[in-house]
Amino acid sequence: MPLMRLLLPLLLLLTLSGCASAGASHWVELGGARYQVELATNDESRTRGLMFREEMPVDHGMLFLHDREELQAYWMKNTRIALDILYFDDERRLVSQQRDVPPCSAGDRCPPYPSSGPARYVLELNAGQAEKLGLQDGALLTFGPGIADQP
Repeated sequence: MPLMRLLLPLLLLLTLSGCASAGASHWVELGGARYQVELATNDESRTRGLMFREEMPVDHGMLFLHDREELQAYWMKNTRIALDILYFDDERRLVSQQRDVPPCSAGDRCPPYPSSGPARYVLELNAGQAEKLGLQDGALLTFGPGIADQP
């Protein structure tokens, strides 16, 4: 019985701390708008990206963090929602945009959508967001707390 008295508060504390971390979210700001983002920081999560998603809330996106600035190319393999693919350099300035990229169910035959210049960060938003924000190359991407500059 004394062991249970010690374990019960510990279990309660662990449960509550798990709930708090589950509610943590990351965000970025771009063109005066804030987006809740999922992070893709390794090869596995970058490869999976937004595959098989049926929808994404308008104020959400996915931020891909690469180890270094270089030419990037993304594709829409198994992606079911149209996206804007936005490429940012080391200083988080917009260097290239692929707007209104359609979904693709052609597997490995889906075309690539490359950046026109070296990029380190890639932000995928629902198609139409770049136009809505009036984004132009040079726009600055701001990271919220908890997003490291390097994966």
